[in-house]
Amino acid sequence: MTTESVFTGLKVLDVSSFIAGPAAATVLSDFGAEVIKVEPPGQGDPQRRLSSLPPSPRAQANYSWHLANRNKRGMVIDLKSPAGTRILKRLVEWADVVITNFPHGTREKLHLGYDEVSGWNPKVVYADITGFGDAGPDATQPGFDLTAYWSRSGLLASTRDAGAPPTVPVWGSGDYMSGIAIYAAIVTALYRRERTGLGSSVGTSLLAAGVWATGTLVSGALANGTPFQLHDRKAPVNPLVNPYTTSDGEWFMLVASPQHWPGLTRAIGHPDLLGDPRFADVEGFAKNSAVLSQLLDTEFRARPFAHWQDVLDQERITYSLIQTPEETARDPQLRANDIVVPLEGVSGLEYTVNSPVNLRGVPKVPAKRAPDLGEHNDQILAELGFGADEIEELRTEGAIPAATEAGASG
Repeated sequence: MTTESVFTGLKVLDVSSFIAGPAAATVLSDFGAEVIKVEPPGQGDPQRRLSSLPPSPRAQANYSWHLANRNKRGMVIDLKSPAGTRILKRLVEWADVVITNFPHGTREKLHLGYDEVSGWNPKVVYADITGFGDAGPDATQPGFDLTAYWSRSGLLASTRDAGAPPTVPVWGSGDYMSGIAIYAAIVTALYRRERTGLGSSVGTSLLAAGVWATGTLVSGALANGTPFQLHDRKAPVNPLVNPYTTSDGEWFMLVASPQHWPGLTRAIGHPDLLGDPRFADVEGFAKNSAVLSQLLDTEFRARPFAHWQDVLDQERITYSLIQTPEETARDPQLRANDIVVPLEGVSGLEYTVNSPVNLRGVPKVPAKRAPDLGEHNDQILAELGFGADEIEELRTEGAIPAATEAGASG
């Protein structure tokens, strides 16, 4: 890396798949860490193929692969091979951080359990992610963000309207936020190592991250609170916090407080409502929510969104256009704040999504394409001290693929 940043010189071994673990390594790479991505022989990390699976948007560029794996060098190693274990040991000795998401039991068979890894490198920060945690009856169950993060946590059941069945949420969303949790755990452990010199085993689960995201509702349940019913847009618990549509078919989310009520009455052209006893307090809003939401519906549907932008801004009332992902991708606010950034080296993919972690005044490493399958095998093996004859022997033993098998485009 030529760019000096926070983690320049930090060495990260990414032996994880799909999204959450690799995304944590990507955030480290954004700040200058050197990341080596290890994939199994054959087709590599399944994440390479997720861009082609519905409901992912169809595109020529493998955008999801580059999003979760940019700025890394890539290796293919058969960790089931005894010779592969020799390579893994040297990589662990090289690394400051090791990230994995292999299930318990499987990781030990592959010599990736914490006891063995920390035996090779006592100062290593070992980070892992599971579906449902390290203990309990479901500790060995496989977990994906749709199941562990969304479904099991209570989040999915709570994000639907009354009378509507559960739907499929934005897949990958739970993984990316869980990746931020792993990143935070790694950074905490690195700070501890700076103070004590000790390595650590850190981690999280998709379930833990999902419950944290649902924290207001789950902590309310822990307090034996009485839950409100699912949201009903036509008779919401609070009609001042509700989506509404405009005459030109745009939807926006209104988020107003009782103190905004005078301004809202002026914005919709009904200042007379300010004296209406039905809407004198919070209890009145709730009791008469169906009437008020219908009134607001009628008014908002009568004019285009541009009109409501002007009057709501004038009254300093909080709202937001409900954008599609395609509209969000074109939103100038993203580029103004580096929420999307240029991506180097990928045909048909000029930009990618930036991680949400920023240090003001500290530049991130420019985003470069994710590695092709096994692209850097020989280069990294040489850096680890394997000679040319040893590398050929590793091929013969099946620890790494033949040169012609590596380099498949991601």
